[in-house]
Amino acid sequence: MGFSSSATAKKHHAVCIPFPTQGHITPMMMLAKILHSRGFHITFVNTEYNHRRLLKSRGPSALHGHPDFRFETIPDGLPTSGIDGTQNVPSLCESIMSNCLLPFRELLAGLKSSADVPPVTCIVSDAVMSFTLDAAEEIGAPEFLLWTASACGFMGYLHYRELIDRGITPLKDPADLTNGYLDTPIDWIPGMPNVRLRDLPSFIRTTNPDAILVKYVIREMERASRASGIILNTFGSLESSVLKTMERILPPMYSIGPLPLLSQQLTKSPLVAVASNLWKEDTSCLEWLQGRKPGSVVYVNFGSTATITNRQLVEFAWGLAASNKDFLWIIRPDLVKGDSAVLPEDFLRETQDRGLLSGWCPQEKVLGHPALGGFLTHSGWNSTLESISSGVPMLCWPFFADQPTNCCFVCGEWGIGMEIDGDVRREEIQSLVAELMDGEKGNEMRRRAREWKERALDATKPSGTSSMNLDELVRKLSTAATGFA
Repeated sequence: MGFSSSATAKKHHAVCIPFPTQGHITPMMMLAKILHSRGFHITFVNTEYNHRRLLKSRGPSALHGHPDFRFETIPDGLPTSGIDGTQNVPSLCESIMSNCLLPFRELLAGLKSSADVPPVTCIVSDAVMSFTLDAAEEIGAPEFLLWTASACGFMGYLHYRELIDRGITPLKDPADLTNGYLDTPIDWIPGMPNVRLRDLPSFIRTTNPDAILVKYVIREMERASRASGIILNTFGSLESSVLKTMERILPPMYSIGPLPLLSQQLTKSPLVAVASNLWKEDTSCLEWLQGRKPGSVVYVNFGSTATITNRQLVEFAWGLAASNKDFLWIIRPDLVKGDSAVLPEDFLRETQDRGLLSGWCPQEKVLGHPALGGFLTHSGWNSTLESISSGVPMLCWPFFADQPTNCCFVCGEWGIGMEIDGDVRREEIQSLVAELMDGEKGNEMRRRAREWKERALDATKPSGTSSMNLDELVRKLSTAATGFA
């Protein structure tokens, strides 16, 4: 059933398009639901590949039944794949630059000619999908960019060009990855006084002057100034010094995080059951947690993109076993690089009474469970914010992108984590888990994590900074344009 002409004329219509990986889709979906709760008609645009995965994980009718929250697709330009996992990120970036603008233009043209949707009044795009800016400018619609990573990560990416100009990157020799060069202080980035080269987003750790991801990041950062505004999934007190610097060099900014806490307020939304997980969720872990003592469980999850070797898998396993702590370990189908995850039989026997290996899970609910005592994480921004929102301290093993930057701030600035050495050893895992769960430093981290949780909750109260920024964002989105010409 369509809208009447009067209804379509009055309702604001936001087209929301995330970068096509789980870590970007999740916060965009949260923002889209929040805008829907504020009266917006939403068109949510996935790639065809991820739309198929979403239907497979949620069921063929999961996305139906919401006339004012609709899903559309565009191709990503990559060959069809039957793999249930994240596509190769460099290939995806290269394909997006070359292949996505035309189908997105065609999608907008189809929406314009449709009689049963309101005219598009704004585009909310992932900040690393800047081809959408071209389409928005062509139709005269304002575009707001959602930056799904941390503000400190954004600031690191913004300085990629200067790192090249100063001759710091590309690396001169592959040995620079291991000879201490990555410990070079980078003390000239405003708002980030205590970082080393290794703490900046990882794509610059290359000897290739034509590295796809470096070029892609620089392009996207330089185009961001064309946006009507930039939306960040963070809150003011968490990244205040970086945010103040960014406000001077970027379009108007709206820090509205943590999005998980804002989205939890949508208890009466008809979209509660609409989810964004590309893997089928295994909820049995929540029942397992019910039988555990408060604060006794280590939760292990390396996110949606990180891959590890089988050697690293085994080292993590025996480190967890030697800690004698209860643990919940999420193991994706594509976690082990080029292979299936194979854990030693004697490890499985030894930990069967205190460890659970699970598939993809509802992470917010897991982190919010009283049984959780610590989180062994890859330091992705969604996981970091969810951990902060739940008051859970972290062991950080950053994999790529902005994760090293997040880890640097978690362990240094915020005092709620400890870093695991990149060369995983079972003895270190055992020692760090013991300190996290029972040690003096672990107790201090837990205390600080509770403080940050309270600050996050304060930011998302009706009078909080993030809630007020959200109100202002909604006003801007509602008044910035009158729709298609």
